[in-house]
Amino acid sequence: MFEKFLNLDKEKQERILNAAMKEFAQKGFNNASTNEIVKDANIGKGMLFHYFTSKKDLFLFLYDYTLDVLMKELYGKIDLSERDILKRLRQFLSSKYVLVGKHPDMFDFIKTANLEESEEVKKYLDDKNNEHQEYSYRKVLENIDTSKFRDNIDINRAINVILWTLEGISEKEKEKARTLSLAELKYNEILIEMDSYVELFKNTFYK
Repeated sequence: MFEKFLNLDKEKQERILNAAMKEFAQKGFNNASTNEIVKDANIGKGMLFHYFTSKKDLFLFLYDYTLDVLMKELYGKIDLSERDILKRLRQFLSSKYVLVGKHPDMFDFIKTANLEESEEVKKYLDDKNNEHQEYSYRKVLENIDTSKFRDNIDINRAINVILWTLEGISEKEKEKARTLSLAELKYNEILIEMDSYVELFKNTFYK
C-alpha cells in the first residue's frame, strides 16, 4: 500500500517522517496540518498525498513505523543474558539516545499517540498501545536479578526511582537533540552522566 513511499531514498523518507512526527507530536491527529508537514519536509503537498492517500493513512503508517523501529532498534537489542537491571537499563538507554539523535520527535509522537482521543484513529491506537506497553515493560524487566538489592529495600519502588531518574536524563538529552545534529550529540558525555547515576543507585540500593 505504501510502496511509493518505501521506494524513496532514505534521506527523503526520513525528512518526511521526522516532519510528520514533529507535527503530530505537537498538535495531535485532529489539529496537525499537512501543510506544515510538507513545508518542514520541503516537498509539495501533492507528493505527500501521492505517497499517502490521507492524513489518517500517514498517521497510522507513522505509528506502525515507530513501533517497528522501537521493536528492532531498542527492545530487540536488549541483552537478556544481562540480569543486572542497572547494566540492562544503561544498555537500553544507550540505544535510545542513538534513536533520539536520528528521530528527535519519535518518543513525543508515541506519547501523543498514547493519549490520542480522535475517534478516527483511537480504536486502532488503543489496541496497538496496550500490546506495545505490555511488551516493552516486560522486555526491559524480564528475568532481572533482584538478589542484588539490599534486604531492607522495597524493590518495586527502587526500580521505579531508577526508571524515573534515567528517563529524566533521557528527556533532557532529547531536548538537546532537537537543536543539534547527530554528529554534534556528545554520547560520551551523556554516558558519563548516566554512569554517575548508575553508581549512585548501586551505592543506595545494592548490597
